[in-house]
Amino acid sequence: MSSFWVDALWSAVKVLGAVGFGMGLAGILSWVERKQSALLQDRIGANRADILGYRLLGLFHMLADPIKLLVKEDFVPPQGQRFWHDLAPGLSLACATLCLAALPFGDSFELFGRSWSLRPLPMGAGVVFVLASLSVGVHGIAMAGWSSASAYSLLGGLRGAAQMISYEVAMLSILAAPLFLYGTLDLAEAVRWQARTLWGFLPAWGLLLQPLAFLLFLTAGAAETKRAPFDLPEGEAEIVGYFVEYSGMKFAMFMTTDFVESVVLAGLTTALFLGGWHLPGLGLLGLPQPLFALAGVGVFAAKVVAVLWLLMQIRWTLPRFRYDQLLALGWKGLLPLSLLNFAATAWVVWGWTR
Repeated sequence: MSSFWVDALWSAVKVLGAVGFGMGLAGILSWVERKQSALLQDRIGANRADILGYRLLGLFHMLADPIKLLVKEDFVPPQGQRFWHDLAPGLSLACATLCLAALPFGDSFELFGRSWSLRPLPMGAGVVFVLASLSVGVHGIAMAGWSSASAYSLLGGLRGAAQMISYEVAMLSILAAPLFLYGTLDLAEAVRWQARTLWGFLPAWGLLLQPLAFLLFLTAGAAETKRAPFDLPEGEAEIVGYFVEYSGMKFAMFMTTDFVESVVLAGLTTALFLGGWHLPGLGLLGLPQPLFALAGVGVFAAKVVAVLWLLMQIRWTLPRFRYDQLLALGWKGLLPLSLLNFAATAWVVWGWTR
């Protein structure tokens, strides 16, 4: 087999693996979200679905829910725009899923006389690619609200688009400081930069060097994923969301988009602030290079799961913001603090490198 086809097949395997990892976690999160909320609220939670009488803590709901949604009626409002109504959830999910392929799951290793990269889609501006893809997903929200021919869903779509655009601006300004420190837009290079040590023993992770940026990015990212306490675009009890006129699998696609975006947020946090696939002491095990690289993939995945657990804790601890509070937090809180953090980082780096 020629080198071209080997590279193409290897890239396809990596992309499918990244998408499978993200979609699998999204499915698990649909169960974790309900079960963790039940534990925090002293309830039993989802536990009705069973196979041969076994319920396994409600895990079978991850199978029961898709089956239930597949057999539900695919409703489109009589006055709605069917083409755009069908396109909106697919566009949102596709943009979120595409970001998974840009995450740096692992480093490269040598085998059979050639180098094998564990990055699904190596690119020199991975941060820009991920943020741009997420921003395109805003069109799906606005499209869903407009194509439903409902004033309520239109208001929900506009509300959701305004929230996502506001916090995308904040995310860009927040990332300016750590990216200036790393000197690159390449996610893998940012991970490699964090492999160095401070004072000979502390890892140079962004969490330690940019703690304010870490907190601000996690806050802005939670708002970008539209999960509580920032779930105003889809709040159903108090306000009407943008997908009020959706049912069946198209409704599920919007919900899956939120979970996939949470995985992308956790992946970005891991790569930019938690050292990516690096773990202090891992090199002391003396593993062969291929196994060491695969262990790095496991480290990256474990850090992603840890960030998702933290986001779930926040989701079921804080109450929902009012809409004016949400926008004020983004424009009057996160944005000025991120700009101050960038200015301070630039002065420190300039003084250190003189």
